[in-house]
Amino acid sequence: MEFLVFIGLGLVLWAFFAALARAQRRKALMEKYGDADLVERLMRREVWEGQTAEQLLDSRGTPASVDNKVLKTKTTDTWKYNRMGRGQYAIRIIVENGVVVGWKTNTR
Repeated sequence: MEFLVFIGLGLVLWAFFAALARAQRRKALMEKYGDADLVERLMRREVWEGQTAEQLLDSRGTPASVDNKVLKTKTTDTWKYNRMGRGQYAIRIIVENGVVVGWKTNTR
């Protein structure tokens, strides 16, 4: 019985610290952007066309891998997230000149 109490206490502490970390992240994003709607989208880890590369980093974090193409008129980066296997990623986000223009998902 004591073991179950110990496990329950651990879960409560984990939930408390997770909520505290989320609140601190929300506060930092609010200070950075000053837009509650934008912050909510970033907290939900959303991706959208027109999103800046900096917002994408704040939303999804550092990608597992990035492919880069430099052409005369634009730079295209493919940000890859959630590696599923050799050369396979759950999502590839296309960023042109620092702005998200699309993405592809891999459902296997």
